[in-house]
Amino acid sequence: MQQTAPHQPFYPAMQSLDYWVMVVPLLFLSGLVVHTWRQLRSVADFMTGGRQAGPFLLSITTGGAVLFIATFEVVGKAGLTLSWWQLISTPIAIALALSGLVVYRFRETRAMTLAQFFELRYSKRFRVFTGILGFAAGLVNFGIIPAVGARGLVYFMGLPAEFPLLGHTFPTYIPVMAALLALTLFKTLTGGFLTVLITNCVGGMLCQLIYVVVLGVLLTLFTWPQISSVLLAQPAGQSLINPFDSLGLKDFNLGYIAMGAFLSIYGRGAWQNASAYQSAAVTPHASVMSDVLGNWRDIARMGVMTLLAVCALTFLRHPDFAVQAGNAHALIAAMPNAQIQSQMALPAAIGDFLPAGILGLFCLAMVLGVVGGDAIHLHSWGSIFVQDVLVSRRKIPFTPAQHIRALRLSMLGCAVFAFAFGVLFRQTEYIYMWWSVTTAIYVGGAGACVLGGLYWKKGTTAGAWAALLCGSLLSASGILARQIWGEAFPLNGTQISVCAALLSGTVYVVVSLLTARENYNLDRLLHRGIYADRTAQAAEIKSPQPLEVIKLKLLSLIGINKDFTRKDRWIAGGLFAWALVWFSVFVVVSLWNLVSPWSAGAWTEYWQVAGLGIPVALTVIITIGFTWGGVCDVRDFFKRLQLRSVNNLDNGTVVDGRNQDEPTGPESRG
Repeated sequence: MQQTAPHQPFYPAMQSLDYWVMVVPLLFLSGLVVHTWRQLRSVADFMTGGRQAGPFLLSITTGGAVLFIATFEVVGKAGLTLSWWQLISTPIAIALALSGLVVYRFRETRAMTLAQFFELRYSKRFRVFTGILGFAAGLVNFGIIPAVGARGLVYFMGLPAEFPLLGHTFPTYIPVMAALLALTLFKTLTGGFLTVLITNCVGGMLCQLIYVVVLGVLLTLFTWPQISSVLLAQPAGQSLINPFDSLGLKDFNLGYIAMGAFLSIYGRGAWQNASAYQSAAVTPHASVMSDVLGNWRDIARMGVMTLLAVCALTFLRHPDFAVQAGNAHALIAAMPNAQIQSQMALPAAIGDFLPAGILGLFCLAMVLGVVGGDAIHLHSWGSIFVQDVLVSRRKIPFTPAQHIRALRLSMLGCAVFAFAFGVLFRQTEYIYMWWSVTTAIYVGGAGACVLGGLYWKKGTTAGAWAALLCGSLLSASGILARQIWGEAFPLNGTQISVCAALLSGTVYVVVSLLTARENYNLDRLLHRGIYADRTAQAAEIKSPQPLEVIKLKLLSLIGINKDFTRKDRWIAGGLFAWALVWFSVFVVVSLWNLVSPWSAGAWTEYWQVAGLGIPVALTVIITIGFTWGGVCDVRDFFKRLQLRSVNNLDNGTVVDGRNQDEPTGPESRG
C-alpha cells in the first residue's frame, strides 16, 4: 500500500482495484433485484415476501454498516471491558431467542405490522394512533442513519471531506448519502420486501466471506503485544482491558448493560425498524429459529467489529504506526465537531491501513450494509404509514395496484425526509444513545401493550392508551431536555428509556385491572383451539412416542419444543451451551477477582484467547454454516413462490376484529 507523508490533508486510499472489487458485485445484485421483482404478485408479496421465508433467509442480512460505526464509537470509549459486562446479559438474550417470546405469538396473529396487531387486540383508533406515533418515532430514529453511513464511507474510502461547487464548499457525505439512498430506493421500490429479503441475504453471505478475509489481514498487520499495550495505556479507573478497573468510564459501563438487558425484555418485538422480518417467516417456528440463528450471526459479527475497532485504536495510538497514522490524525482534527470525531476516528484509521483490494472488499461490505439497512428501514416505516394510517382509515379499499403504488410513494417520502434530516440535523449524542431515546418514544409505552396484549387476558384498550401516552410523553420530554441542557441533564438516553418503560408498564397493569370487564379471547387472536385450521389441529392430534415425550420435557426446560427438528435442536442447544459456558466464565472470574484481582498481564492473556482467538475461529465456522444454509433457503424460497396461491384480501385490513382474509367464524376453520 503506497504511503504518503504525514499530515497530508487527504489520502487517496481507494485505488482502481478497490473500485472494481466494489462495482462488479453491486452490478450482480442489481440483476438479482430485477429477477426477484418479476415474482411480485400481491400486496402480501410486497409487504412480507408472501410469508415464504425460511430461518436462514431471515437471519442473514447485510444491514449493519452503521452498527459497525456505532460499535467503533463504543469500543473507542470502553475498549474490551464492555464485552466482559455483556456476558451478564448473554443468558437473557439466549433465553429470549429459545423461548420465542413475542416472536412466535406475533407470527401466529398473521398481522403484517405491529399496529395491525393492536387493532386486532385493542381498537382501530389505537391502531391509527400507534401507526402515526411509530412512524414519527421511526423516522426520527432513522434520520441519522443515512448520514452516519455516508460519512463512514467517505472516511473509509479516503475521499475529501469537502468539495468545491459554484464558488461554495459542500460536505462530501451529502452526495454520497444521495447516491446510497438512490441505490436503496431502487432495491426497495421494485419488489418491496421480496427484493429486500433476497438481496440482503445474498449480500449478507458475501459480507460474511469478506469479514473472514479482513480478519486474516488484520492478523498479519497487527500483533497482540501492540494491541494490548495500547489498551493498557489508560489512567486508573478507566481501563480498556480490565473491567474491574473501568468503573470510572462514563455511559458505557455495567449500568448501561443492565439497563439494556431490561429493555431487551420489555421492548421485545415492539420496535418496528424491521417489521417485515417479523411477519415473513413461512411458519411461526421458522420465525423463532431465525431469531436463534440471528444470535449466532451477531456473536460472529460482534467479534469482527471489536477486533477491527481495537486494531484501529492501535493504529492511531501505537508508536510503531506514528508515521503511517499521521494522515488519519490530520483527518480527524479537521472533522467539524467533537461528536463527529468520536464517530469517525476509527473509520478514518481503517481507511488508511487496509491494503489495496482488501479495502475495496471492506468498503463493498459497508456499502451493502448501508443500503441493506436503509432498505429495511424505508420498507418498515413507509409500510407502517400506509398500512396503519392510510389503509385503516379508507372507506373505499385500495386495489392491489393502488396499494403497492401508495407503499412506494410512502417509502420515497421517507427517503426524502432522511436525506433532509441528515443534511440539517446536528447530532450531539452517541449513536447508541440516540437510538435508545428515540426508540423509547414509541417502545416506552408500546412494550407493555405488546407483552400484555399477547400474554395477558386482562389487558384492556384503556390500559394500552394510558401506557402508550405515558411512555411517549416521558421519552419526548427527555429528548427535549437533552437538546436544551445537553450533558448537564442528569439522565442519558438509556436511563430515560428505562424510566419510561417502568412507569408505562405499571400504568398498563393498574389501568387494565381497573377497567377489565371480561377476559380477552387469546385463542381467537392466535388462531388456536377451535380457531385453528385443520392442518394445525391434525398436527396437535399426533402423539409422540413415550421416550420422545421425556426428551421433549427435558428440552422444554431451555425452550426447545416439539417444533424443533434434530438440526434445530443442535443449533439451539449449541447456543444454550455457548451462553452457559461464558456465563460460567463470567461468574468464576468475577469471584476470583473479588478474592485475588488479576494483574494487567493476566487480563491481557485472557483477551488474547477470548477477544481474539475464539472469535476468529468461530467467525470462520459460522460463515461456512450460514453460507450453506442461506443458499438452501434462497433456493427453497423461490420454489415456494412458484407454488403459492395469491390472495388479494391478504393486505393488512382488519374487519370485525379479524384479518380480512380470514374466515368469519370457528365453524369455517374445521
